[in-house]
Amino acid sequence: MAITAEEILAEIGPVQEVLDQHDGIVNVMDTSDGNIMLSLEGGCTGCSSTPMTAMQIYYSLMKLEAVNDVIFVNGELPEYMRNFINQKMAKEAEDGKEPGEIV
Repeated sequence: MAITAEEILAEIGPVQEVLDQHDGIVNVMDTSDGNIMLSLEGGCTGCSSTPMTAMQIYYSLMKLEAVNDVIFVNGELPEYMRNFINQKMAKEAEDGKEPGEIV
């Protein structure tokens, strides 16, 4: 099942609301084969919070069945943060919880 840029942007809506206040832009560059290529631009450029923003976006999108991977073309998501989210999602799956569910 393919996913569109519009669906990607809708899924990250809460993050985008914050970015809008800081002139941040999420540019969906490609969605081929469920590999989502994104660039954080505008106010995100040089912002110290950009890695955390990327982490929130990655977590939101990796919950979607149609998404295989999320790639930030400008390197906004350090590998250790990607690993942290992957481990968190694996633990949630192991515990039988939906990703992001608070018990």
